[in-house]
Amino acid sequence: MTIKEEVVLVPTATVPMRTVVYRPQEDGDYPAIILYSEIFQLTGPILRSAQMMAGHGFVVACPEVYYDNLEAGTVLAYDDAGKEVGNDLKWDTPIESFDRGAQALIKFLQAQNYCTGKIGTMGFCLGGHLAFRAALEKEVDACAIFYGTDIHTGTLGTGKNCDTFDRIGNLGCEAMMVWGRQDPHVPKEGRQLIYNKMCDESVSFTWHEFNAVHAFMRDEGERYNPQLARQCYGMAVDLFNRNLKA
Repeated sequence: MTIKEEVVLVPTATVPMRTVVYRPQEDGDYPAIILYSEIFQLTGPILRSAQMMAGHGFVVACPEVYYDNLEAGTVLAYDDAGKEVGNDLKWDTPIESFDRGAQALIKFLQAQNYCTGKIGTMGFCLGGHLAFRAALEKEVDACAIFYGTDIHTGTLGTGKNCDTFDRIGNLGCEAMMVWGRQDPHVPKEGRQLIYNKMCDESVSFTWHEFNAVHAFMRDEGERYNPQLARQCYGMAVDLFNRNLKA
């Protein structure tokens, strides 16, 4: 499907959250996916991921994850300086800011006449954690998590202390969990903790591990694995078709 783009300012309890929305050009109402970025915010690779998903018949909303901290429109570079700023903000931002952003965006999307009200979440790296955490909201019907960081350690937010791992049993939707075996940010021991917790809590999920490094979905730089990326996007489309369009 051909798509169109718009930039919206989603009201929150603090400041408006700049969000890029892609949706099919054809009139109608479509289910929505909230797509969360890495620590670098809305870079080219993230927006291209959103465009690809929107082309399969979804409204895809990409919020700026650091809306409370950075000037609207800020994009961090894929370099050491950008990584330093992004990581510092990951640990300096109150977890409540991330949660408020998710709740505000769900409310916004469900109020739009182009949205069916069905919501999924998807994200990469930091965004994988945020997508998982957003999926704890009762309105979310499915989530696709790509190498979500800090879930097993609980080190997201101010003080490097969050309760995402402890709340895994509250997940009320199907989750697709995707990992790279050579990812140092989520090593085997960390993946096993998450897998065992999800099994013990009897949540609905599929689990996929590939021989790949961190950020293998990012279509920029030497880590990119286009063959695996194509396969993973296909799995995500199937997940959301099954849970948001049925």
